[in-house]
Amino acid sequence: MSSKVNLLNFTRADMEVFFAEMGEKAFRANQVIQWMHQYGVDNFDAMTNLSKSLRAKLEDVAEIRTPEVLIDQASVDGTHKWLLKLDSGNSIETVFIPEKNRGTLCISSQVGCALECSFCSTGQQGFNRNLTVAEIIGQVWVANKALGWDPMANGKRERIISNVVFMGMGEPLLNFDCTVKTIEILVDDFAYGLSKRRVTVSTSGVVPALLRLKEVSDVALALSLHAPNDELRDVLVPINKKYPLDKVLGACKDYISGDTRRKVTIEYVMLEGVNDSVAHARQLVKVLKDVPSKVNLIPFNPFPKTQYKRSSDEAIVRFRDVLIKGGLITLTRRTRGDDIDAACGQLVGIVMDKTKRGLNVDNS
Repeated sequence: MSSKVNLLNFTRADMEVFFAEMGEKAFRANQVIQWMHQYGVDNFDAMTNLSKSLRAKLEDVAEIRTPEVLIDQASVDGTHKWLLKLDSGNSIETVFIPEKNRGTLCISSQVGCALECSFCSTGQQGFNRNLTVAEIIGQVWVANKALGWDPMANGKRERIISNVVFMGMGEPLLNFDCTVKTIEILVDDFAYGLSKRRVTVSTSGVVPALLRLKEVSDVALALSLHAPNDELRDVLVPINKKYPLDKVLGACKDYISGDTRRKVTIEYVMLEGVNDSVAHARQLVKVLKDVPSKVNLIPFNPFPKTQYKRSSDEAIVRFRDVLIKGGLITLTRRTRGDDIDAACGQLVGIVMDKTKRGLNVDNS
C-alpha cells in the first residue's frame, strides 16, 4: 500500500484543508480538482498552472490513484462493463449504458453486498468491505478515460457520462460518508458538475441512513422495492424484516417532501410466479397510492445457481397495465448488456467474502 495521500479521496473542501496544511492558498484546490476530474490528469507534472516547486512537493506526498482496469467488455448494444482491480484479490464492476439523449454510468459502492437480496447476483456472493471515495469516484474517472471523453472537444465540454447512478455492487447507504462525499464531487462545478437530478442513490431501504441523507443531500432517490407486501419482501429483500414497508415508504416520502415535482423511482424486478401476478400489481397500486413515485419494471436477469426465472413478456404487460390504470407512472426497463452479464442484478466482480456465505462467482 502506498504511503502517499490519494487526492481522489478529497472533496474540494478537503482539498482546501490539505493545501492550507501545506502552506498553500485555497484556490490551489480548485485547480487540482479541475485537472483531476475535468481533464482526467493523474500526473502532477501536467498541471501547468501550478509552480514547479508545488508540483514537486505534491509528487513527494500525494498521488492520483484509480482502480486498475482488468477487463473492458463491450456489449452488442453499446453497453460497456469494466472489471476494476482493488486490493487483496478484490475487484468490482462498473457499467456504462449509452442512450440517445444521455449516457448513464452505474457505479459500485461496496465490494460485494451484505444485504443478501435473493434475486441479486451481487447479494449472493457475500461482502468484503466498503469502497473508499477514491474507489467510487475513480470508477467515473476510469470510465471517462476509457470512453475517450475530451472535455474541450470542438471547444465545448460535451459529456459522454451525463447521469451517474449508485446501482452497482453494494448498498450505498451502508457506506454513507463515502457515498455523500462522492456525490459532493459529482455535483461540484470544479469537478464533474452534474445536476443533482442526474445523480441517483438507490437503496434497499436503510431507513436511518435515508433520513440522514435528506439532511446533507437532495439528489434523486430510487427504492429497490420488488414486492408489494411485507411477507414477500421479507424473502426477497431481507432488510425489510428490520425496516418494513411502512417505515421505508414513509422515509422516502419524507426525503422528497417540500418539492411537488420530485418523485421516488420504484425499482421492481419481475420474477415469474413470485411477484408478477395481477393481484400483486393491485397491491402495489394500493401501497404506492400516497407516495409520489414512478415505477420501473425490471425483467429479471438470470445468473448461475439462481432459483428465479424472468417473467414472461405477457405477464409484464399485464402487470404494467394494472399499475397504469391505477394511476402510477410506469415504465418497463429495457434489458441492456445481458450478453456480457452487465444487466441489472448481474454484477459480481471478485469478492473475498468475509461473511462465508458467498458464491464467489466471477461472471466477467
